[in-house]
Amino acid sequence: MRMLTELFWAFLRIGLFTFGGGYAMIPLIERTCVVKKEWITHEEMANITVIAESTPGPVAINCATYVGLKKKGFWGAVAATLGVVLPSFLIILLISFFLDRFLEIRWIASAFKGIRIAVGILIVDAAVRMIVRMKKKPLAIVILSVAFAAMMLIDLFALRISTVVLMLAAAAVGLTVYLIRERAGRRDRNDPS
Repeated sequence: MRMLTELFWAFLRIGLFTFGGGYAMIPLIERTCVVKKEWITHEEMANITVIAESTPGPVAINCATYVGLKKKGFWGAVAATLGVVLPSFLIILLISFFLDRFLEIRWIASAFKGIRIAVGILIVDAAVRMIVRMKKKPLAIVILSVAFAAMMLIDLFALRISTVVLMLAAAAVGLTVYLIRERAGRRDRNDPS
């Protein structure tokens, strides 16, 4: 029961003090789950982030669910997920009661502009940390470089291409290289000379 409570409160704090969605929460999840609590490793965090991005649902919720599941099974996943979702739900519920008046308050509008900038910095920070920790294999570097260039060109020319297409293309390249290497390895094992 103590671990369930700890998971809930850890992810409640992450959900309560992070603005900007899942990507902005990644550095806080990493600091809490990897550095402070040592529930998962840096490599697991990188893998969770990739898997959470590739599966349906918000990244932060998928990360919380995984960490909770790893630490305490089904109920751990429920506690962590509830903890990360509850603050946003309650804040949005409260705002919905006063939405028209809320958006007209000048200092709130200014605060949201500042929050947008901070969220962008948090996302860049999370990306840089993942790149630094990434295993520097040639294929990974090529895929990263091509995906980055493609994203810049898509933004520069305002093309309507989903990032899902880039992820699927990167997955297809990685799978193709894996299958080619696997087939070559099988052929070498079966070759008697």
